[in-house]
Amino acid sequence: MRLSLAAFFFLFSALAQDRSRILAEFSGFLKIPNTASSPQDLRRNAEWIRAALNRRGVASKLLEVPRAIPAVFGELRTPGAKQTVLFYAHYDGQPVDPSKWQGSAPFEPSLRGARPTDPEARLYARSTADDKAPILAMLAALDALRQTGRHLTINLKFLFEGEEESGSKNLGRILAAHRAAVASDFWLICDGPVHQTRRMQLYFGARGVTGLDLTVYGPRRELHSGHYGNWAPNPAMTLARLLASMKDDEGRVTIAGFYDGIEPLSPTEIAAMKAEPPVDEALLREFWLNRPEASPRSLSEAINQPSLNIRGITSGAPGAAAANVVPSRADASIDIRLVKAIDPAAILQKVKNHIRAQGFYLVDNREPTEAERLSHPKVASIHTKEGGYRAVRTSMDLPASRQVIAALEAVHGPIVKMPTLGGSVPLAIIEDEVHVPLIGVPIVNHDNNQHSHNENLRLQNLWDGIRTMASAPWKPSSPCDNIAPWFRA
Repeated sequence: MRLSLAAFFFLFSALAQDRSRILAEFSGFLKIPNTASSPQDLRRNAEWIRAALNRRGVASKLLEVPRAIPAVFGELRTPGAKQTVLFYAHYDGQPVDPSKWQGSAPFEPSLRGARPTDPEARLYARSTADDKAPILAMLAALDALRQTGRHLTINLKFLFEGEEESGSKNLGRILAAHRAAVASDFWLICDGPVHQTRRMQLYFGARGVTGLDLTVYGPRRELHSGHYGNWAPNPAMTLARLLASMKDDEGRVTIAGFYDGIEPLSPTEIAAMKAEPPVDEALLREFWLNRPEASPRSLSEAINQPSLNIRGITSGAPGAAAANVVPSRADASIDIRLVKAIDPAAILQKVKNHIRAQGFYLVDNREPTEAERLSHPKVASIHTKEGGYRAVRTSMDLPASRQVIAALEAVHGPIVKMPTLGGSVPLAIIEDEVHVPLIGVPIVNHDNNQHSHNENLRLQNLWDGIRTMASAPWKPSSPCDNIAPWFRA
């Protein structure tokens, strides 16, 4: 049932009055550090969420397995409901370097703008966008629904993970141990940004991810560059050549078999991708880029292909710390984003094969010995402890997919429908345990600096996110689906 105009006015009036309270609650949440280096703080976050759910009448508890950060589970049952939907988000955040944050520290929330009613005002702190904003929006939506007198017609479940940013390494064990609790008809994954045009979007899949750390070795210790600089092989130069061999000048990965076996998009997914609003020209201006890799391929086309990214290189020291030496080693860290049907282990093996094909003696997950370094002209080690997970894509043609599309478009008008999110969320880990459709419902701004310093949330995205969670009629896509609306007046 669509909300009446009067109900909408009441809802937005209530939200306007409550914005200061909502921001105060959000700030308290953001002040709790949430990086993997502090398990005690992660548990504090979990307890904060559990208490916040309990205050709103949601039965909640911590889902625990040995040697894991707990997940927070909540359930709001409705008598006679024929459908159960689970909302997922994560409460942990990326590591922080306080020296790079400007204006405020990572866990000291800072509101920058004329006033909270300014739609362009922004709240700065770690995890404002990734991924505490959706959790706060769900809590505020529960408050708004109660204020407007709306009643659920479905069962709601919530699962908030505490290890997503470190690879969701225990999520599968948590789901397996608590399979009955998390049983539902489908999941809504509330992570990721809205479209760059600020239009609401849904995503039906996400790229998988794996990664590796690569080291190339030179002399056993740093050597004076005057005495040895044109005699001792420089590992930084050797590593640069090796990395350059992995991609051509247009950005295409040259590793043999890298693109083999990709599952193509369906006609529905291709049509949705082509209907996405064009953003490439605007993004090039925003990022000060002359052209993208593999031009004129669009961004939406690019994220439906696997990628290889160098996320960091170190050897010696630049700038004021530079010394006139031949470094003893050079290190690079690489992430690989995967699309559907590409296996993480298989792609890592292809990378290893490529390194060996460039003439390197390669060792796995250990340092090479003296004998190995003396026996081979080029020696490298590769560390792949993070493992990774595959890409997943839910069909847009499923009844659940059509239901969610219809629900969001009833609230926001035409929305962007992405076959694949460029980032990675643990859909594969979830799918392996629950075997239900997984659909992404993001709310945060695209320019939020997630995973970097000065992370922020545009406040209008928060208010719109609350509206998404609270006001959606969640109608079935057709009468034959036999699924009741989510709410009744």
